[in-house]
Amino acid sequence: MHFDGPVRPRLALSRITLNSEIANFVASREAEDSVNALGRALAVGWKRYFLLQTLIAGVFALLLAGAVVGWMRLSRRRTVVVLLASLLCVEAVNVGAVMIGARTAQDRLREVDSLAALVGRTPLPGVPPAAEPELGAVDALVLGVSVATGAGLPAVAEPTAQARACGRSADAFAAKLAAVNRWRVVNLACGGATITAGVAGSQQLGDVVVPPQLAVAKKSERAQVVIVSIGANDVGWSSLLRLCAVTPSCDNNASTAYFQQQLAEFSLNYEQLLLRLRALPVHPQILINLYFDPFGGSQDCLAEHGLTPAMQKSLLALLHSLNEVLRRGAEAAGATPVRPDFTGHGLCDPQPYVQDVNAAAPFHPTAAGQLAIALADQQALQHELTVPPTTR
Repeated sequence: MHFDGPVRPRLALSRITLNSEIANFVASREAEDSVNALGRALAVGWKRYFLLQTLIAGVFALLLAGAVVGWMRLSRRRTVVVLLASLLCVEAVNVGAVMIGARTAQDRLREVDSLAALVGRTPLPGVPPAAEPELGAVDALVLGVSVATGAGLPAVAEPTAQARACGRSADAFAAKLAAVNRWRVVNLACGGATITAGVAGSQQLGDVVVPPQLAVAKKSERAQVVIVSIGANDVGWSSLLRLCAVTPSCDNNASTAYFQQQLAEFSLNYEQLLLRLRALPVHPQILINLYFDPFGGSQDCLAEHGLTPAMQKSLLALLHSLNEVLRRGAEAAGATPVRPDFTGHGLCDPQPYVQDVNAAAPFHPTAAGQLAIALADQQALQHELTVPPTTR
C-alpha cells in the first residue's frame, strides 16, 4: 500500500496462522471492539517503527556532524553546539516527515477493507494461449493433479506424449464419468501440477512441456462442467509424508510453520484461480474436489513404514486445513465443493480405496477409489444441472 510523504512504512504479510483464533476474531459479535483492537495493534507497530527510525536518524546525524567537527578541529564548546544543532535540525525534519506520513496514513487506512488491500498480493502469471487445436464438442473438463490423472493405474489407450508424461489413466474418475453419462470428458490433469506450474502456467516434465491447463480449457466453448482437483502439491503434502516417515515426530513447530506458509500462499493463488475459472466460456458449473482420508480407521499397518497413529493424526489435521481452504473458497466463488467418501476403505482397511505404500503411486486412489470420486461428483452434478451428451 502506497503512503504519501517522505516517510513510508512498508506493510508486509510475514506470517499468518489459519486457526480458530482468526475465525473467532473475524466472526466476533463485538465487531467494533475487534476493529479497535486491530487499530491499536497497528498503531503500536507504527510507533515502534517511527521511534526506531528517529533514533537511527539521530545516530547518523551525530556521526556525520562529529566527522565534520573533527575535520574542522573546533573547540570543545563549539563541538557540542554543532553536534546539538545538527541533531535538532535532523530530528525536526524527521518528526515533520513522521507527522505528514501519519496524517496521510489515516485517510489511506480508511479505504482498507481486506487483508489484500493492506499488504497486496502476488498475482498469478497471465495464461498464454495454448498451441493445441480446438477441443471441439466437450461436455466436461478435468483440471488438477495426479489424484485426477489416476496415477499408478493403467494408462489410457494410445497415450500422447503429454498424457504419458502426466500419467493419465483409463481408470481415472474422468473416464468413469464419461462412461456413465455418455459424455465427452477431456482430462487435462497432470502429475506434479500446482496452480502456478500446471494449471495457470506451463509445466516442464522431462523433455515434454505441458501447456497451462487453463489455456487449453479456454479453447472449449461448450463444456458445461469443470472439475478441479488441486492443492496437495502446492502445500508440499508429499514432502510432509516423507518427513513424517523418517523423523520421530512430524507434529512440531517447523513442519507446522512450513505447512501454514505454503497454505497461506496457496490460498491467495486459489482465490485468483477461482476467478479465472468463473470467466471460462459458457460459465460452466465448477466442482472442487476435496481430499479424502487416505489412512482410514485402522492405522496400525503403517507403523512399520514410520507413520505411527499419532503422526497420521497430525497429517490428517493438516489435510483438514487444506480441505477447509478449498471448501470455503469454492462456496465463496459459487462453486461446489465435493468430498469423496472413503470411510471404511482407508489404506489399512480390508478393501482399501488407496494404493499401498509400495505401489507405483502410494496414497493415491485405486480404481475403486477413482470410482468413489466419480460417484461423489456425479451426485453433486445431479443437484446442480443435467448436461446433454454430445456423443452417443
